[in-house]
Amino acid sequence: MSFTNRMRGHLGVVALLLTAACGPKDADIKTAATQALSSVPGATVDVANGVATISGQVADSAARTSAEAAVKGVKGVKSVVNNTTVTPPPPVVISADDSLKTNVAAALKDFPTLTADVKDGVVTLTGEVQRSALPKVMQALSALHPKKIDNKATVKK
Repeated sequence: MSFTNRMRGHLGVVALLLTAACGPKDADIKTAATQALSSVPGATVDVANGVATISGQVADSAARTSAEAAVKGVKGVKSVVNNTTVTPPPPVVISADDSLKTNVAAALKDFPTLTADVKDGVVTLTGEVQRSALPKVMQALSALHPKKIDNKATVKK
């Protein structure tokens, strides 16, 4: 009889251990975490012992934060290691003065009351411009990628 009680005690311990070990498997957690990351392009996830490691290159810091929050919400994830990197912005292209002068002149051909001087990538705008035309002028000049546009033109109503 004593042997049977001892066996029951051991069976209880074994049952407790099996219950604890029956949590979500890493493969199932990974599948759910991958689904949660589907809205974050460039991010991937691996899972080992319930620890989710996010990798890849994402568009911005908001996407990086979103990826981490999405994976943290997955059942069975114990912790998250976020190894994602943010894609750097494209380099700013600054036009050389000679080509910039030519392009500025072409951009201002429809605005005979404006003149522009170009030096070290900076376009200095002078003359007069109608308020309604100013956004179009500034957009055309910005598209040429100068270092700066210094607007000293008089704006008329």
